[in-house]
Amino acid sequence: MSRAAVEGRGGPVIRVLLAGDQSLVRAGFQRAAGRSARHGGRGEAADGEEAVRQVRALRPDVVLTDIRKPRLDGPAATCRITEDEALTEVKAVIRTTFALDEYVLEAIRSGASGFLVKDTEPDELLRAVRAVVAGDALFPPA
Repeated sequence: MSRAAVEGRGGPVIRVLLAGDQSLVRAGFQRAAGRSARHGGRGEAADGEEAVRQVRALRPDVVLTDIRKPRLDGPAATCRITEDEALTEVKAVIRTTFALDEYVLEAIRSGASGFLVKDTEPDELLRAVRAVVAGDALFPPA
């Protein structure tokens, strides 16, 4: 568990920053995370530039970022985060509507620890976040 994780009911709380241009999706994730004693909000960002700034300022354990969003897409933002030596403990998971091979390859090349489709069920998403923080990679087997 990263140094940013803090103890909460049921174990360490994993702090997540959600980056995506749809406020309803961000709110839905925050609601799902709020129901879990092991996940806490650590910020939101509506575009890639803001995501990088928020990650540098807030140091979440995980950033969940949409693959396509304004001002800097998910893979480019992820590259900036994973290449920053001060952010080595921050894990990135890229999310998209379509599990296309080219998107998965972009995620891998950017240094992401995982890749999920947006229709992932909330409980499965939270399990995925825990897996990535534990050091596992999360990419679709297909």
